[in-house]
Amino acid sequence: MQDRPTVHELLGAIERFLVEEIVPATDGRRQFLVRVAANTLRLIDRELANAEAHATREWAGLDAILGVETMPDGAESVQSALRRRNAELCERIGRGDADGDGELRRRVLAHLRVTLRDKLSVTNTAYLDADERRTAARGGRPVEF
Repeated sequence: MQDRPTVHELLGAIERFLVEEIVPATDGRRQFLVRVAANTLRLIDRELANAEAHATREWAGLDAILGVETMPDGAESVQSALRRRNAELCERIGRGDADGDGELRRRVLAHLRVTLRDKLSVTNTAYLDADERRTAARGGRPVEF
């Protein structure tokens, strides 16, 4: 691990260079692609900043649904195990295990809300902000499924 500049500082510097120097000097398709690249750098920065917390929350939600399992060490191992556990959850949902109005359905919906919110905090913060305003307008109640 390097001390300085940090990965976040490097990503920010590249993003600022693209937005402040390259975007004004381009137009049309090239400018659009530079904006996409800058947005991708912001997305990567948010993903790196939140990956561990998001994985931990997702793991806890799956524990509540599938049963407790020890989370492995290492980011790649965690992601692999999360894919496996999510596939198991999909199988259970596909079998109809979460149908009806039971406790499993409530746990699945709670887990999906948390996981989706975490994903949006990385990929689409504007939608997440708008959703928070809509939820506040409903008196803090989430959309029911």
